[in-house]
Amino acid sequence: MAVLGSSAQRPVASGFSSRSGSALKRRLVLGCLLLLSLVLITLYFRESDEGLAHDLQDMGAQALRPFEVAADRVASPFQDAYGYFDGLFSAKEENEKLRDELDRLRLQAIRNQTAAAEAAGLKEQLQFVEGPSFPEDYAYVATRVVTWAPAPFQQQIGLAAGSADGIRVNDPVVTRDGLVGLVTKVTSRTSQVTLLTDRNSAVSSTDLMTSARGLIRHGQARGDTLVFDRVPKDEEVYEGDVIVTAGTAAGSEYASLFPKGIQIGEVTSVGQTDTDSYKQVQVKPFVDFDELDSVLVLVQDR
Repeated sequence: MAVLGSSAQRPVASGFSSRSGSALKRRLVLGCLLLLSLVLITLYFRESDEGLAHDLQDMGAQALRPFEVAADRVASPFQDAYGYFDGLFSAKEENEKLRDELDRLRLQAIRNQTAAAEAAGLKEQLQFVEGPSFPEDYAYVATRVVTWAPAPFQQQIGLAAGSADGIRVNDPVVTRDGLVGLVTKVTSRTSQVTLLTDRNSAVSSTDLMTSARGLIRHGQARGDTLVFDRVPKDEEVYEGDVIVTAGTAAGSEYASLFPKGIQIGEVTSVGQTDTDSYKQVQVKPFVDFDELDSVLVLVQDR
């Protein structure tokens, strides 16, 4: 029994010794590799670009280049496939959004057409008499701008057409982008226009989307920023809404010399406070007043 016991213990001791030796060797190899790495890194950063470590790096990169190219070629089909499916899913998601938007706009167009048809029928039944509207009831005189505003506080321009061309005081002035201003002085061959950005200008206007009414005035900030003033808090106005002339008649709260429906600008911000009676609405005009070269003077049949 003693012999059997001793013979059974020798392999255990021998195996333990072998494993210990292997672990020690691995640690020594790891330590040597770490030391070698530190030495190479130190040499690499201390030597010049033409040193041995840099040359070895270039040689290693050149040697591994074929493997890098092969790996790129192997991975390329998978990358292309991933990009294809990712783009496909994105396109499907965008397509769904566009479909929803199209359905919403189609429904809105149907509602607008229905409302317009009903309004036309009611007007015909009532023999409704409506004021002049733009552009149906207006002709125009196309003319060039010959003088520009001399100072920020003097927002007038001069035109190369006057009473001999059919222009009168209080004629509206527009471009294809929108409202410019109003004729305030006329000679036989020239006329002066006070711009919408003048501090004394005020135009009766309405929100084309929500029908909220107010006055377009020059803003307090520098530049061509306008404000949609006198809009009650209970009225709805949103960023992106288009503001147009209201065309209200003389004697109303916001009398206007402009026909209905001339576009003015787009709402850029909407706010309100507890102390103010009206909303605070800023509007960016569609017309670039710094680039006016020619305009249209609207002339109503007289």
